[in-house]
Amino acid sequence: MPSIIMSKPASKLDPAIKKKAYAFLEKLTADDTASGLHIEPLANSADAKVRTGRVDDGYRAVLFKVPQGQSVVYVFHGIWPHDEAISVAKRTILKLNPVNGITEIVTLPPETADAAPAVVAQAPDAPEPEVPLLASLGISRADLVGELGIDEALAEAALAASGEDQLLTLLTGAVEWQALALLELAAGHSVADVKERFSLSAPEEAAEATEDERLLKGLQHPAARITFAWIESNEELRRVVEGGDFGAWRVFLHPEQRKYVSRRYNGPFRLSGGAGTGKTVVLLHRARHLATADPRARVLVTTFTTNLAEQMRTDLARLDPDLPLVDEVGQVGVRVTGIDALASAVLKRAGADIAEDAGAVLGVATTQVTGRTPGTAWQEAIDAAGGGLPEALRAESFFLAEYAAVVLPNLVTDRQAYYKVRRPGRGVALDRAKRAAVWDVIESYRARARINGTVDFTEAATMAAVHRRRLGAERGEFLADHVLVDEGQDLSPAHWQLLRALVAESPDDLFIAEDSHQRIYGQRIVLSGYGIKIVGRSQRLTLNYRTTAQNLAWAVGVLSGASFVDLEDAAEQSSDYRSARSGPVPRLYPCATLSDELDQAAALIREWVADSPAPETVAVLVRYSSQRERVVSGLDERGVVVRAVERGTIKPGQPVVMTMHRAKGTEFSKVLLFGVNQESIPGAAGRNQSDADALLRERSLLYVAATRARDELAVSWSRDASEFLPVVGVAS
Repeated sequence: MPSIIMSKPASKLDPAIKKKAYAFLEKLTADDTASGLHIEPLANSADAKVRTGRVDDGYRAVLFKVPQGQSVVYVFHGIWPHDEAISVAKRTILKLNPVNGITEIVTLPPETADAAPAVVAQAPDAPEPEVPLLASLGISRADLVGELGIDEALAEAALAASGEDQLLTLLTGAVEWQALALLELAAGHSVADVKERFSLSAPEEAAEATEDERLLKGLQHPAARITFAWIESNEELRRVVEGGDFGAWRVFLHPEQRKYVSRRYNGPFRLSGGAGTGKTVVLLHRARHLATADPRARVLVTTFTTNLAEQMRTDLARLDPDLPLVDEVGQVGVRVTGIDALASAVLKRAGADIAEDAGAVLGVATTQVTGRTPGTAWQEAIDAAGGGLPEALRAESFFLAEYAAVVLPNLVTDRQAYYKVRRPGRGVALDRAKRAAVWDVIESYRARARINGTVDFTEAATMAAVHRRRLGAERGEFLADHVLVDEGQDLSPAHWQLLRALVAESPDDLFIAEDSHQRIYGQRIVLSGYGIKIVGRSQRLTLNYRTTAQNLAWAVGVLSGASFVDLEDAAEQSSDYRSARSGPVPRLYPCATLSDELDQAAALIREWVADSPAPETVAVLVRYSSQRERVVSGLDERGVVVRAVERGTIKPGQPVVMTMHRAKGTEFSKVLLFGVNQESIPGAAGRNQSDADALLRERSLLYVAATRARDELAVSWSRDASEFLPVVGVAS
């Protein structure tokens, strides 16, 4: 039976022919001589291995036929209308890179189809700079061609490029690993670093190996696997064909990403990187790798929000339908859950045994730990017992942070302990009198909750952590062999204490994906303070695969002027983020009134939907849920039907409207950020905080929202624009 190797361009099929494409490929794997396939060579083609096949009356597939022993491998390149497919096939070659042994597909320009294989690339027209970009970084032609294996014509054009925009433009259509390698160099990485990241060493070939054997081996190269995937089953074939651009992550990984999927670590590992750099992709593939490498392993995957946890569970099932996804923590298999749901599951498992641990956290033993304290409780406690507070401390947000960052992690249960506890990083100094006034409110809060038989989410996580830490110390009992954490920047101290207590300190115990620029919940923390010592086991991703360079530049502009630190208390930079894609600059729509803004939104969504075969890939993002309802209603009045999304998965068929918080972990083809005015972002809550951290989170929220857009981004507002709006790279 023939085997199939899919190339990434094949994932960009027109939706109307995806079913026909799958049927064609399924039939090909069964019998390539079957009637109706018409697998045919072409006269006067640049590569004798090229074939075309009949998909339907109007479309043909372009493939390469490579013998493998007694069988055959087809490298599937793509599907085009009949005449275009013939033209593409005649001038496309499957070749081996002589420098590094990577197999590549190269399409020659029409006028050189009968000439010797070569890559022809032209730098965009622009004034010649004194020192082009790569030359200014000390990169030479010998580095590109001789060391890395970049095609000569592409190397010449890249060396002539005056800046990143020119470089990105000429890389369109280049062999993918070569384009990415050049972007890495432009970001300041050394030639040695790029060689290591892409495994670009000289090929080691057996003297008797045939050309076909070398081609097939080159398709297994880590850099080739950015573009090519060996298909093992019809179900995997279906997932690749139907996944499209939004599903490419399931199959095609950058060598740097693949390395973090399978590497072993002698303890906790932290992977950081900006939005769209593939941290979650790596985490999901790693969860699958750990579960399949050891079928007895208990793999726990968790994150801050329930919505994102549900999305990750869905994505894991899509990644590998055979992966054992389980419903209980501690079971063999992969458990995916939100962090607060995880804490609740631990408390439920503890039963009456939780009383002792509740006493350590709250000062009073109790088994009433399943009810949750309402969100209004802190304000009620301030109103009841906060008479001695200075005005600056009469804020619910202050008490939420103080309780989560100081009181609970240190197991403070009485006034005297609170007088003595250290409060590093809180930003608000408290003398003894102020501490006394603060404790009055905390006592009132706890007393009311005790009467009602409730605990809040942070108390629940702290009790779960204390309980599991005790069982680990007393019995050596842990509930997981591997814990993988996504969006780690949003977790609280109690969450980290719980996660540390769930898994023994051992190789591959904790894998953490985080980005301080996307911290939209909680406070700054340092992992080492909660028993999680990275000790140099940390790496950072900088290449963005989701967002175009234009959209990324605008989003990074939102972060300008603010300082961020990561979970190891090191400064985090955004200036080295790069995108592998290009597109239009973001559009800005300043409006006089809300009605005008809704008119503009309706017109834009009509335009986008008309150009999109999948309306659900168009999204409107707003700051508040109340805005979401107004936008849905306002667009409906203007004849544009959209769907409000609060929880659950996004259903096909209509554009969606959701809050910026809810959009975390999603991506869309086209995004409108609606209502980005001074009243919404940073909004009253952000402006009234007693410390600067809330403003930082508001800035991060706008950054997160902007980076949900893959292809096109638009921003609208009425009245005064948000102070966070950047002024670079925009069109109106």
